[in-house]
Amino acid sequence: MNNFPQIIFASAVAVALTAPQNPEYLAETLSDERQDNGDGNFRYSFQTSNDISASQVGTPGILGQSNVQGSFRFPLTTGGFAEVSYIADENGYQPTSDLLPTPPPLPAHVFELLRIADEQRAQGITFN
Repeated sequence: MNNFPQIIFASAVAVALTAPQNPEYLAETLSDERQDNGDGNFRYSFQTSNDISASQVGTPGILGQSNVQGSFRFPLTTGGFAEVSYIADENGYQPTSDLLPTPPPLPAHVFELLRIADEQRAQGITFN
């Protein structure tokens, strides 16, 4: 009989049990609330002892998808928190956060060009 798999498993368990536990990475669940109505409507929220939290509310979408709105938060190693709110629906995933990069504002002439293009489309002018 070959006991090699059992020896490897026992060794892995021994290493896992003797590995130092860093309290910084251990967390307890402080709250965990979930509700699923079975009709596409649902909600959940949770919070842990290391300040990680999330919540989400979902409803059926008009295209058969789930529309969700929620947020999550976790501590940053540099201090403070990362906080993200989002909506996901027919228009895609739309996150909002101070941590997300934003493009520079459009130059003023772009708005004039868009106005001219709208006028040309209204006149039936098309370009290939």
